[in-house]
Amino acid sequence: MSLFTHRAYWRWSAGVQLARLPATMAPLAFTLLTTATTGSYRLGGVLMSVYVAAEMVCAVPVGRLLDRLGPARGLPALLLLTAAGYVVLALAADAPAPVLVALVLLPGISAGALSGGFRTLLADTVDDALLPRAISVDAMLLEGVLIGGPALVAVLDLAGPVVPLAAMAVTCVAAAVLVPRRPGLHDRVEPAADVAPARLGTYLPWLCCAFTVGLLLSTIEVAPLPLVQRLGAPETAAPVVIAVLSGASIAGSALYAWRGRTGDPRLFLGGFVAGGLVLAADLGWPGLIASIAVIGGCTGPLVAATSVNLQRLLPKNRRSAGFSLSFTVQAAGFGLGSLSVGLLPLWLPPLAGVFAAAIAGAMLVRKPARAIGTVSVTS
Repeated sequence: MSLFTHRAYWRWSAGVQLARLPATMAPLAFTLLTTATTGSYRLGGVLMSVYVAAEMVCAVPVGRLLDRLGPARGLPALLLLTAAGYVVLALAADAPAPVLVALVLLPGISAGALSGGFRTLLADTVDDALLPRAISVDAMLLEGVLIGGPALVAVLDLAGPVVPLAAMAVTCVAAAVLVPRRPGLHDRVEPAADVAPARLGTYLPWLCCAFTVGLLLSTIEVAPLPLVQRLGAPETAAPVVIAVLSGASIAGSALYAWRGRTGDPRLFLGGFVAGGLVLAADLGWPGLIASIAVIGGCTGPLVAATSVNLQRLLPKNRRSAGFSLSFTVQAAGFGLGSLSVGLLPLWLPPLAGVFAAAIAGAMLVRKPARAIGTVSVTS
């Protein structure tokens, strides 16, 4: 079956994009809310930090709970709990700062495992032959969600500072409606003894790949302004950096989806190494554009290859927790990269991403190319 006529996939895709949308809306929504109620944006930054911390800390435990319940049953409940958390936060908009900080934990705790749960359902939605293409198309759609979330908040804020939070709750409810209800492999709870998890060392190269994606991307996404200022360009040139990165990422994912094969992740890690080195070297506008284009073009394929290979390794009764861990590791890489941009000279953070990519590639050198470069329909 072609992916583009695969109704179950597009239902899954609609659900996961709606589930992701509140997280992309949250930074601006929290900032506008606290600015309207306290006159300062700083509390919004604190709320977002607490929200992300709650997601990261609880992603794996909540993912493990999803594995026990079955994602098809557990995800609607988690989405409704997340929606309720946004509603409570909106109703308490005028509460003191400590109360808001405590209340933002509610949606953060329940939202941490949503991506892992949806990714687990994808294994039952499409077969192995379509999986690389499905993940690549999803990566392209994610770019639109990342851009559309803040834009939607800016429009909804015209109606009031709590309206974006209400919309975030509505999207969670809509995502809950779209979660597949039909029985599948993951609706059956498997005892842990039936499928034993592999050793951590088996997953480590792929977790390192996920960490590398977050670490290197953050040195671009967080620093477009200093990157163009380093070249003597005005602040208005900063969006060019993000536009090139997003365009290259979409193009890379589209090419990867067209090929429809997993590919060798070491090739994409090599692109990260080359792009990061050129970015750190400060070779003027040609070097900046070329490095960002290479990194962006390799991002979607590397994410897809990592996801496919993790699915092969993760036992069915550990997939929600495993994918949640992968997303958390990637978020940790993004956070560390963002911190390095704020603390270190601008040429140094890309080299940290280069080092991480080289380490991930070295971990994969010992693995047979056939095991990491093709899709097995029996896996």
